[in-house]
Amino acid sequence: MGIELHYTSGLQEALESAGTAVVFAGPEAGEAAGKGDGLLPAALAEAIGRFAMSGLFKGEAGGTQTLPTLGTMKAGYVVLAGIGDGTADALRQAGAAAAKACKQLKTENICALIGPELLKGGAEKDAEEAVRLRAQALAEGFMLGAAARVPQRREQPEEPKLRVVFAPAEPAAGPSAEAFQAGIRRGRMFGEAVAYARRLTNLPGNMLTPEMLALEAEALANEFELDIEVIDEWTAAELEMGGLLGVGQGSANPPRMIVLHYEGAPDAKEKLGLVGKGITFDTGGISLKRADGMEEMISDMAGAAAVLGAMRVIAEAKPAVNVVAVIPAAENMPSDRALKPGDVLKTMSGRTVEVVNTDAEGRLVLADGLTTAIRRGATRLIDVATLTGAVMVALGDVATGAVTNDDAFLAELIEASRRTGERIWQLPSWPEYRKQLESDAADLKNSGGRHAGTITGGLFIGEFADGLPWIHLDIGGTAWLFKDRGWDMKGATGVMTRTLAEYVLQLGAARTTA
Repeated sequence: MGIELHYTSGLQEALESAGTAVVFAGPEAGEAAGKGDGLLPAALAEAIGRFAMSGLFKGEAGGTQTLPTLGTMKAGYVVLAGIGDGTADALRQAGAAAAKACKQLKTENICALIGPELLKGGAEKDAEEAVRLRAQALAEGFMLGAAARVPQRREQPEEPKLRVVFAPAEPAAGPSAEAFQAGIRRGRMFGEAVAYARRLTNLPGNMLTPEMLALEAEALANEFELDIEVIDEWTAAELEMGGLLGVGQGSANPPRMIVLHYEGAPDAKEKLGLVGKGITFDTGGISLKRADGMEEMISDMAGAAAVLGAMRVIAEAKPAVNVVAVIPAAENMPSDRALKPGDVLKTMSGRTVEVVNTDAEGRLVLADGLTTAIRRGATRLIDVATLTGAVMVALGDVATGAVTNDDAFLAELIEASRRTGERIWQLPSWPEYRKQLESDAADLKNSGGRHAGTITGGLFIGEFADGLPWIHLDIGGTAWLFKDRGWDMKGATGVMTRTLAEYVLQLGAARTTA
């Protein structure tokens, strides 16, 4: 889905060229009908009022109602989109719902009327920032709601396009108009990054091997002028990346360690390390998964996709921070060469690991990923991985589980996640859980059993942070949905792309104003 986002102060002109007009309204939907200085025909305003009075349209976030204009104005339809309580999450829902409604109408040109309540800061401390956040949420909603998975078919249908023009219903100028336009630009960046992450995650395993993922990263680096290293299996052997090589040794497609560098503050000593699990397909290896649902394991590189998507935003926005992004990429396959339960691996850090379950492979490649980030100067670390099924048992597909050794660090990231609407829930990391990883054969084993599996999986990775501030994000439940929900579509969600990007941009803003 190609989508363009624009802003204009000329509402009348935007309505004249639109095939569909979108009116955002909350519970007071009847009042919204009169906005736009009478530019909506009286009959339509009356109809909107009747919908509100009858309860057919309640203004709830994500609710829509489509009205044909029957020749009363140039636009063929008016889409009423509910904004609920007007929070960023509600506006994101509204944008996504409006985009889906417009897609069903097969409309290319859309005029989105912006009511005065969206251009005012109210009692909030920073009025301009409040306006920017609202605009960003609406823009993200349109971008994410309009997206759709592109199937691999002999005859590809023509890609539908949406051109959305946001226009204030009442004259807006100065700081509010500028802040709204800035929000649209940022929402576009974030939306495109999520679409990119979703596209990668939705690719079939035969179209995204570790080498192909490295080529995708190289293309991203070339487009956005990032430095990149791609470490092949021979160099990985020289560097003693036993975790990465052990997982990848069963596959005909050799592993890759992908490293992207962004230097936005060359004089600063701090460097954030983002590490994304890049298992391009996971059969479970010798500890084979059941056949039902195994096709969903194309999504086992969703952590890598989130990191690449975030790097896309970072490279475009250019915050004053330093970031090293590391993606350990491998296929986990059964074969006569594959890793076996009982094998002992020596990781890049020198720690040895007893493999008790070859289906707990993500933590093995991430161990070498964290060491790679540390050796390239990372002072704080965030890893993102579809690590466990246990996180779905605990949190469903609603929240991402987090394990950390630094509560203050995680609190900063959770604050960024509140802005993006991507929920994170902290899990405990008490020392009793670490004991489940003790091994008689090596420094530690790669699975602590079924009990507290998400926590012990995270703590395994944390061993390789070498005491640096570290956060583990388990997106095993949130990276893939089985049906559309809000601004997320069925299949890959691109979860954590926006949260990582938001966090880094906040770091850059704090450094700039310090």
